[in-house]
Amino acid sequence: MNGIRRLLDRLALYLPAVLMALFALGSWWLVRSLPSLLAEPKSKQVRYEPDYFLSGFSVKSFDSTGRLTRELSGDRAQHFPDIDTLDISQVQMRGQNQEGKRVIARSDRAIAKGDGSLVTFIGNVQFTQPASMKADKPQAAIELRSQEIQAFVKEERLVSHVPVEIRRGQDVFTAERMAMNSKTGEYELSGKVRGVVNPAKR
Repeated sequence: MNGIRRLLDRLALYLPAVLMALFALGSWWLVRSLPSLLAEPKSKQVRYEPDYFLSGFSVKSFDSTGRLTRELSGDRAQHFPDIDTLDISQVQMRGQNQEGKRVIARSDRAIAKGDGSLVTFIGNVQFTQPASMKADKPQAAIELRSQEIQAFVKEERLVSHVPVEIRRGQDVFTAERMAMNSKTGEYELSGKVRGVVNPAKR
C-alpha cells in the first residue's frame, strides 16, 4: 500500500513536467503546420476559352437622354469570361461626345473590357476626327495612325506606346509615344518627335 502511495506521489510530482512537455510538443507542431494550413489553395489554372461568339455584329451605347454616344461593330468577336474581354476582328467604332465631336476608329483587331472602359485597337489602327466648326472657325480634320492605340472611353483619352503618326490638316507629326486628351485637344508626344507644320492659308 505504501508502495502504491509512493508511486502516486512520484507521478503527481512529474505530471506537471509531462504536461508541459506535451504542450511544448503541441505548440511546435502547430507552429510548423500552421503555414501549410493557412496557405491559400492553389488557384485553378485559368482556361481562356470563349463562352460565346458574334458575327457581323453592332453594339450601340446611349446616354441618359437617349443620344447615341458610340457604336462598336466588327466582323467577328468572341467573349472570354475568365478575363471578361471581347476580342473583335475587323473592328470599327464611331463615337460622339457631349460637345458634338465625332471620331471614327478602325483596326484589324480590338480587345474590349467587359465594362466598356478600355478598348485596345491593334493592327493598322486609324482614328479620324472629321473637320468641324468651332466658334465660327473651321477645325481641320485629325487623323491618327499606329499599330496599337488604347482608347479610355469614359475618360476620352487615347494612348499609344508604339510609334504614331498624327495628321492635322496639312500638318504631320510623328512620335514614338503619344497621350491625347480628347476633351481638351491636348497631345503629349514623347520619344523621337518630328513635325512638319505648313503655314495657315489666309
